[in-house]
Amino acid sequence: MTSLQQRAELHRQIWAIANDVRGSVDGWDFKQYVLGALFYRFISENFSSYIEAGDDSVSYAALDDSIITHDIKDDAIKTKGYFIYPSQLFGNVAAKANTNDRLNADLNSIFVAIESSAYGYPSEADIKGLFADFDTTSNRLGNTVKDKNSRLSAVLKGVEGLTLGNFDAHQIDLFGDAYEFLISNYAANAGKSGGEFFTPQHVSKLIAQLAMHGQTRVNKIYDPAAGSGSLLLQAKKHFDNHIIEEGFYGQEINHTTFNLARMNMFLHNINYDKFNIMLGNTLTEPHFGDEKPFDAIVSNPPYSVKWIGSDDPTLINDERFAPAGVLAPKSKADFAFVLHALNYLSARGRAAIVCFPGIFYRAGAEQKIRQYLVDNNYVETVISLAPNLFFGTTIAVNILVLSKHKTDTDVQFIDASKLFKKESNNNILTDEHINQIMQAFESKADIDHLAKSVPFEAITANDYSLSVSSYVEAKDNREIVDITELNAALKTTVGKIDQLRKDIDAIVADLEGSGARA
Repeated sequence: MTSLQQRAELHRQIWAIANDVRGSVDGWDFKQYVLGALFYRFISENFSSYIEAGDDSVSYAALDDSIITHDIKDDAIKTKGYFIYPSQLFGNVAAKANTNDRLNADLNSIFVAIESSAYGYPSEADIKGLFADFDTTSNRLGNTVKDKNSRLSAVLKGVEGLTLGNFDAHQIDLFGDAYEFLISNYAANAGKSGGEFFTPQHVSKLIAQLAMHGQTRVNKIYDPAAGSGSLLLQAKKHFDNHIIEEGFYGQEINHTTFNLARMNMFLHNINYDKFNIMLGNTLTEPHFGDEKPFDAIVSNPPYSVKWIGSDDPTLINDERFAPAGVLAPKSKADFAFVLHALNYLSARGRAAIVCFPGIFYRAGAEQKIRQYLVDNNYVETVISLAPNLFFGTTIAVNILVLSKHKTDTDVQFIDASKLFKKESNNNILTDEHINQIMQAFESKADIDHLAKSVPFEAITANDYSLSVSSYVEAKDNREIVDITELNAALKTTVGKIDQLRKDIDAIVADLEGSGARA
């Protein structure tokens, strides 16, 4: 069986667990149990691997809790960020799950113990609340303790049965891949609510490459609307680990999604001291002010969401928004996220931000913000993508690339709206499409119907419109018709019709004559 076949089989098994076990529970509500169980297995095996340190004669899972000393526990928490006793390991709990009539209570106690093990340590904020959405007492699992235990046991046994092999570098990829497969499938089946927290991997790959293009190293990477962390993780996948020197930063407003993002970091083997994901409203309660500037910023913020805007008179003096002289409209916060990212961007870095297309041509406050961005030469490229690339929306979105180190005052526009492949219910960007976009982005050359670099003066003359269609001429796919040839064909056709009518009239007359003679 090839690696692709193995991965496909693993995905089939995971999705079967996700669907078969949940029964009547809504898939969106049930996702945290399957995701949480996968995470629980991961950190158990990760921790065991750390303790055993490659010594085949040691089996941490077989040890008695009583042999654990304070020093062992202290050292482990400082390194891994948490502690798990042998009896609390996923494998030991799953092995007895079918016969444990206290399973839901035991799981709850274990999750509390894992999280509380980090209290007072540097990892406390990164571990706290990780299992908050794995509610073992929820009535969604069943009305009785027996029903809850039955479903929890089925989830644990299902995840236990997944063929993830021994815990090594390759298997880490399998855990992370399995986790992202689950998240993407839940997002695809959850409509808008799912699409809001997950950026498809193919789009994430493009955004990560845009933000980090040409950089041999970045100090750190940041996503102000992190969702489940998929954009940050694409940067890790695309580049060698050492290129991101100080780690991964993000902020997320939704508590459940915030937990998913932190789990996602662990599952991709990013230790607690290499990431910092914070909970809160980025626009009104921004974190990481002391950590900026960032050499790479990636983001897919929510499209046209409402925010407090001008109702908070202090925001116009906020260092993020004040330079533009105007706030984004209260009904459309898109440019608030853009200005926030610009403020956090270093002089040598880039920000690649997914944007609703309307902000690039509408008048009013949004036009004034575009003027600020263009006049100060921050806009490097605007890319229009194909429709239906994201879960929960068919909108053909744009990517805005910001830079503070441009060498000219031109703005590049790329029309990638025809670059897509139809796959199931959504379109996707293939690696070939991504390479084509990146080649155009790098060269800044004018390419018919694809890319054009537009002088500053032309943009100001066009009321600071940054709409791609205003500058890149779409290819005319209409068939060229030879009028003379067409008229000749029509004349021939009309002649045939006239002759056919005459023939029909003659037949009718003959039939009528025959009837009269009879």
